[in-house]
Amino acid sequence: MKLKIAAALVIFATSFSNAQNKLGTINSEYIVNLMPESQVAMKSTQEYGLKLDSSFTIKVTDFNIRIEKYTKREKEMGVLEKKTIQKELTTLEEDLNKYKKNASMLLGLKRDELMRPSYKKLSDVIALVSKENGFTQILTTTGNQFAYLDATLDITLLVLDKLGIVIPEPIK
Repeated sequence: MKLKIAAALVIFATSFSNAQNKLGTINSEYIVNLMPESQVAMKSTQEYGLKLDSSFTIKVTDFNIRIEKYTKREKEMGVLEKKTIQKELTTLEEDLNKYKKNASMLLGLKRDELMRPSYKKLSDVIALVSKENGFTQILTTTGNQFAYLDATLDITLLVLDKLGIVIPEPIK
């Protein structure tokens, strides 16, 4: 019985090794960073971030002014007035924290929205290059840790060529 199971496993394993898979790799983030439309999207994202930052700065300045006024008048205030102002300041601080969190999330959403066409275009070109060159699987090297990758399987340059992007000269 063990012999039959072992034979079945060997046959099963060899059938997979005979399949004609061609694996390739790509540095997708490198390509996206070189795409002109991605650079425009990143600039727009930065401008949007600056608008959010300026609104946040105004809110922080207002909060700091209120704290300063409270600190100067604190000794003159009655207990009820102190509690009321402290509650207002606590609410303002919570609002600042919420705004900061929401601004970060909005910035991420804006970046994703603006970058989506670049990633779609890259995906389409990867599929085209893969089909033209007989690749059945493409792994991205960005963010993954590979112990070894054969440079001949890297399609990054093929995709850059298909996109018409010239690789910039290294800065010396």
